[in-house]
This record gives sequence, C-alpha cells and structure tokens, in this order.
Amino acid sequence: MKTDNIIQQKSFAFAIRVINVYKYLASEKKEFVLSKQLLRSGTSIGANIEESIGGQSGKDFLSKMSISYKEARETIYWLKLLQATEYLSNQEAQSLLNDAEEICKIIGKIQITLKSKDS
Repeated sequence: MKTDNIIQQKSFAFAIRVINVYKYLASEKKEFVLSKQLLRSGTSIGANIEESIGGQSGKDFLSKMSISYKEARETIYWLKLLQATEYLSNQEAQSLLNDAEEICKIIGKIQITLKSKDS
C-alpha cells in the first residue's frame, strides 16, 4: 500500500495484526466468539477509513471517520477482555492496545480538525 495517509497506513497494518491474532486465537486457543468480534471491529476501522476517503462530502467523510473511531474503541474493549480472560498475554494485548489507542488519537484529532473548520 503506497500512500502518504498515515491513518490509512496504520489502520491497514493494524487490520493485518488483528487478522493474525484471530488466526492464532482460533487455531491455538480454540477461542471463536471473542476473537470473531475482535476480527470484525479491528478490520472495520480501516474499511471505514477507506470509505471516508471516498466520501461524497465533508459530512460523509466525518461520519465514516466517526464510525472508525467507534470501531477502534470497540476493538480496545475486545482486546482488554481477551487479556483479562488470559486468551492474550499482557505483552500481546498491550502491543495491540497501544496501536489501537494511537489510531483513536489520530482519528480523534481528524474529527476535531474537521469540526473546527465547520464552526
């Protein structure tokens, strides 16, 4: 993926990590319910960012970015739950949590910037 869009790059790389964690949880830990939720929310972040880039208007862009933010927050929840139930080690979870938090911060700044332009 060749792009200068940092959130696009980070969300894509994060989705790959989430897919790999899902494969690990399903094959090694035989965990299918929580890991499927993580897979859905973790890959949805980047999908919605891609949709926002193709948005038809500023409001459309902001709406999809807001969905991406919510999906990132949900992903954090599933990661914490997988960590608390010892499906993921503290080290495994923390690395993913750090990435998810960084994505939230970037999306949050994008939202603030867009909303301040509308004011």
